[in-house]
Amino acid sequence: MKNNIKVQRAIHNLTQQDLADRISVSRQTINALEAGKYVPSTVLALKLAKLFDKTVNEIFELEAED
Repeated sequence: MKNNIKVQRAIHNLTQQDLADRISVSRQTINALEAGKYVPSTVLALKLAKLFDKTVNEIFELEAED
């Protein structure tokens, strides 16, 4: 699953730690999400979408192998 969390984070001028604090996860979780090593729960995806004022589909994209 591809995502543009790093881009959204930069647009909102947030560090990984800032973002993690705002959605109540660890910085390591944000790092793993950005690296594509972790697929978020529905709740986490919705929190990110709400924070960035985007739809889940605007942040996450399924790839052929998903």
